[in-house]
Amino acid sequence: MNSPINWNELKKAKRIVVKVGTSSLTYPTGNLNLVSLEQLTRQLVAIKNQGREVLLVTSAAVGAGMGRINIKDKPEKISDRQALAAIGQGILMHIYEKFFNEYGVVVAQVLLTKDDLADRQRYLNARNTMRKILEYSAVPVINENDTVAFDQIKFGDNDTLSAMVAGLVDADLLVLLSDIDGLYTNDPNKDAGAKLIPIVEDITPEIESLAGGEGSALGSGGMKTKIAAARIAVSQGIPMVLANGSHQDSLRFLSICENSLEQDIRSFGTLFLPKLNSMGSRKGWLAFSTRPAGTVIVDEGASKAIADKDKSLLPSGVLSVENDFQRGEVVDVKYQSGVIARGIVNYSSGDITKIMGKHSSEIDSILGFGYDREIIHKDNLSLLM
Repeated sequence: MNSPINWNELKKAKRIVVKVGTSSLTYPTGNLNLVSLEQLTRQLVAIKNQGREVLLVTSAAVGAGMGRINIKDKPEKISDRQALAAIGQGILMHIYEKFFNEYGVVVAQVLLTKDDLADRQRYLNARNTMRKILEYSAVPVINENDTVAFDQIKFGDNDTLSAMVAGLVDADLLVLLSDIDGLYTNDPNKDAGAKLIPIVEDITPEIESLAGGEGSALGSGGMKTKIAAARIAVSQGIPMVLANGSHQDSLRFLSICENSLEQDIRSFGTLFLPKLNSMGSRKGWLAFSTRPAGTVIVDEGASKAIADKDKSLLPSGVLSVENDFQRGEVVDVKYQSGVIARGIVNYSSGDITKIMGKHSSEIDSILGFGYDREIIHKDNLSLLM
């Protein structure tokens, strides 16, 4: 069940992560749209001046690099994109610093890869750094470190990155600014009768089916990545808004009045409601930021105990393991064809093969004394269903 909040309550959010996509910041040529950048900066400063904390996750480094050296089409090779990101990131930050400085606001550049958040210690270091930047009353300007990221460590899109950052800093709200007004019942570019969905109470298969293909020619996201980002955010108790970043007042909903007309409220975008029983930041890290070292296959009874009863995974419910892993590593928990959870194992893959299918009382006679009763304790287990 998701939380019954509404648009009016979003103005109470104190710590807000705003992600803006490439299509909202650049022209089709790849050149930066300075008018859009200035409008975004002005809105973020206005929010900050209300006593809130703002974190900006920005795209457009590759696009800015393309514009600077006059490349029309986004290259396929990752080395080409990395080089363009190296060129464009400095340009992008220079513009942000210039615009924010006009309002007396300090910015701080933060570049992340998935590995930075997959490792628990580096995750905590990033968390502490972000909080200190906010204490200094500066605005973190965050982007994926495209110059060193490759397929195994890249987020793949800043929608996902922004959702992970929202969990990292315990944000009260995540806002994705794109080139579309929100989630529609159909592709509004192809169907004139498509209707904007103002509130998504639960991310069902029907909602996921509304996602189309890739985003713009310069961007790497699409509606699919935005719904995936929403799932990450709402699972951690963070509401998410999808709105059009090309509007001059795309963040106006943060200052709406209690007596705003219903039709006005419904025009802001799409609000994804947070889950009532959220997993929290630690389990959110475990579920969405880690990279599993292997897989534990479970039977129907174990699947139901984990999914329906919030129970630990016991040896009796394990059928098999995939890949070699050590005690303390993160693994996926799989039932039939789907991954249902992710957790930190108390046993190596080799030891699990010796005790799987056995009762917990038999562990000592098989492996010796001093072992945990659970393969994965429920406190170290995050449900992904």
